[in-house]
Amino acid sequence: MQRPVEHKAVGADISRLLRRARLRPTRQRVALASLLFGNGDRHVTAELLHAEAVQTGERVSLATVYNTLHQFKRAGLLREIAIGGQRAYFDTNTSNHNHFFLEDEARLVDIPGDSIRVDGLPEPPQNLKISHIDVVVRLVSK
Repeated sequence: MQRPVEHKAVGADISRLLRRARLRPTRQRVALASLLFGNGDRHVTAELLHAEAVQTGERVSLATVYNTLHQFKRAGLLREIAIGGQRAYFDTNTSNHNHFFLEDEARLVDIPGDSIRVDGLPEPPQNLKISHIDVVVRLVSK
């Protein structure tokens, strides 16, 4: 399992964060990483991050945002959480944790670390190990 990356980076810290992840700090990567990692942990969709980037004056296509999010994920900077096969959320908190999905708001919220126990897992096939179990608890208004 990859070790969680500590985020809350600004300015030159963003370039260092990207270099440590073996990513070249291009203008667009730095701009998107600043939005993602500048204020602590968060959950975003590509569409939300694209809208934030455009609002700050960054000229970036939605395709570039998708590509960058997937590059960050491959580098271990983000986790991807698929909700019902419809939408992917990207989590800047790469630690082993689970989520509530607030269906009325289409929003993810972290569940505290040891609030969920999973028992009775099958033995994985030979030469494989379980790296993580994603639990998403869906919530709706009463």
